[in-house]
Amino acid sequence: MSLPNPASFRPRSLRGALLGAVAIAAIGGVAVESVPQFSHAAIAATSVAPAGPASFADVVDRVKGAVVSVKVKISEDASDEQAERPHMPEFAPGSPMERFFKQFGQGQQDGDSETPGMRPHHPHLSMAQGSGFFISADGYIVTNNHVVDHATDVTVTTTDGKTIAAKVIGTDPKTDLALLKVKEGDNYPFVNFASQSPRVGDWVIAVGNPFGLGGTVTAGIVSARGRDIGSGPYDDFLQIDAPVNRGNSGGPTFNSEGEVVGVNTAIFSPSGGSVGIGFAIASDVVKSVVQSLKDHGSVARGWLGVEIQPVSADIADSLGIKEASGALVSKTQPDSPALAAGVKNGDVITSVNGEHVADPKELARKIALLGPKGTAELGIIRNGATQTISVKLAAMAGEKEAKAETTSQPGEPTQLARLGLTVEPARAGHDGVTVAEVDPDGLAGQKGLQTGDVIIDAGGKPVSSAADITAAFDAAKASGHKAVLLRLKSGDNFRFVALPTQAAS
Repeated sequence: MSLPNPASFRPRSLRGALLGAVAIAAIGGVAVESVPQFSHAAIAATSVAPAGPASFADVVDRVKGAVVSVKVKISEDASDEQAERPHMPEFAPGSPMERFFKQFGQGQQDGDSETPGMRPHHPHLSMAQGSGFFISADGYIVTNNHVVDHATDVTVTTTDGKTIAAKVIGTDPKTDLALLKVKEGDNYPFVNFASQSPRVGDWVIAVGNPFGLGGTVTAGIVSARGRDIGSGPYDDFLQIDAPVNRGNSGGPTFNSEGEVVGVNTAIFSPSGGSVGIGFAIASDVVKSVVQSLKDHGSVARGWLGVEIQPVSADIADSLGIKEASGALVSKTQPDSPALAAGVKNGDVITSVNGEHVADPKELARKIALLGPKGTAELGIIRNGATQTISVKLAAMAGEKEAKAETTSQPGEPTQLARLGLTVEPARAGHDGVTVAEVDPDGLAGQKGLQTGDVIIDAGGKPVSSAADITAAFDAAKASGHKAVLLRLKSGDNFRFVALPTQAAS
């Protein structure tokens, strides 16, 4: 499960990937560049003039001793199991996004071509490399989960060439983070996480082990914040233009004061090499996950128990709210903290503990970070009025990602025919009305409505006939609303969709 020797590496048509471990053949070695010896002392941060340093040398001298090369032996059967790992998003075969995002650095030979999550089995290739960094004098090291996943043996090499055995304390695949601890020594140089998030445009420095070349330093700026690349439910990446490549995975991104602001994890590239678009897990996420791994060996996240979706402009208008932001509750789950606290379908969650919630992804992150024993003060909008609901969170048994739903709703054969819908009574014993036909060129069809969807309510009121839907549109038009909010059930999933009132004139 490895790459060829970096000395013979040829640029390939890979369009991007996790920075992953640089893999090497079990029968061949990779020469790791020697770096001057470091001092065994906690590394202090240094200030640099706001205008930008003339040189990064002083900062690098202070932090490089805390950065290590991580080498692992991989289980010979790991490639089969890794096919199920959810590190990268699933895209349609041959799509542009499939070509741009791929796993970086496990189980490939020159010329191999493979789709995300599918890797050939090469049992004779059993070594891999990545990067990591000390966060304490007693030898705790942060790296990526995909660097040490399925490892049977882990060693780290310091900048003075010393190789030390390490053990995996815990991993968190959902954020692609892992915590290691060396098995000897207690006076290692270490670095600290930044107390503040960097701004777009701030200088950053990456130090790591690209292509097995330990102690490599690159610099650039923060290009963007809050990137969601589809690798997991808690994506919160910094985008940086400091060049990072295969083997940089798990290495730190520093600010100009020598503090860690991120962990290098993925790149976006048309060649498989750096083109100035890299992604680092934000330090706020890293600090929380690492502390949980250190204390418990795993990450326990808070669970609210709601299915949620974004608030579109149409939905905002139909609810009578000004801003198209927050998370719309399409369903409260049975026996959930949300249901027990009184959260209702149709509520828009706008804040958690006084902090604004922009979208479902942000809500999921905030709730998860509070933990299973946390309390969330939810700011919500219900029927146009704001209120606060206190929820005692529970442990998360299984996660549901907040996904944007783009499906649509009903109409009736007379007044709502312009929507391109025909409805009929739901099956006996079931609420709502069933969508019997959808004109794919109609407005509802363009919104994604499908035959078999069940319309549960319209405009916040239960639906039992086409007349109820007509009444909801009449009321919305009389109130000056541009859309009617309908609640649908498709299979076991619930969602809201707003249909324009002008189409039903």
